[in-house]
Amino acid sequence: METREYLRRADAARYLQERFGAYSVQTLAKLACVGGGPVYRKMGAYPVYRPADLDAWAEARMSAPVASSAELPSRRKNAA
Repeated sequence: METREYLRRADAARYLQERFGAYSVQTLAKLACVGGGPVYRKMGAYPVYRPADLDAWAEARMSAPVASSAELPSRRKNAA
């Protein structure tokens, strides 16, 4: 994929799929409403994303390198 300075949402999702194997147009749209997604700008009615912002957001969601899943922090909450 040719890298442009700004990507429309469908192209941003395709970019994330190619680079990280995750995230759909629907996920980006939802996160744009509820928060927690990559930063974007509006160009008229259209949200546009910079590849550098997509990379930074996706990489921030990754864990540190591990050799075993036992090294990952537990996501389970203790029952009270």
